[in-house]
Amino acid sequence: MKKSGQIVLFRFPQVNQLYGKLRPALLIGKLPGPYDDWLICMISSQIRHYVEGFDEIIDEDASDFVGSGLNIASVIRVGRLAVIEGKILFGSIGEIESERLRRIKTKIVDWLIKT
Repeated sequence: MKKSGQIVLFRFPQVNQLYGKLRPALLIGKLPGPYDDWLICMISSQIRHYVEGFDEIIDEDASDFVGSGLNIASVIRVGRLAVIEGKILFGSIGEIESERLRRIKTKIVDWLIKT
């Protein structure tokens, strides 16, 4: 069962419409309505993409790192949002703490209000 805060795997489509590698993403929330559509944000192991004050780094020192299911330190890219159908998910590998999820949602809302 999918829920907000889970880290899931999905095949991120490439520009040439071929399926790429399995990538992790954070489930932010299910969209309203009868469809199984989810707002997600991408997760990358490329820490250099971190945007200070906006993105979240989850590393080996984080209290929710082990529970996240991630293998290495990664950045939750708050600005890299997408809506995907639940059927393309390959399942959950872990979950972040509710306080981190709350911070991420707050950052998204604050950013949308300011734009």
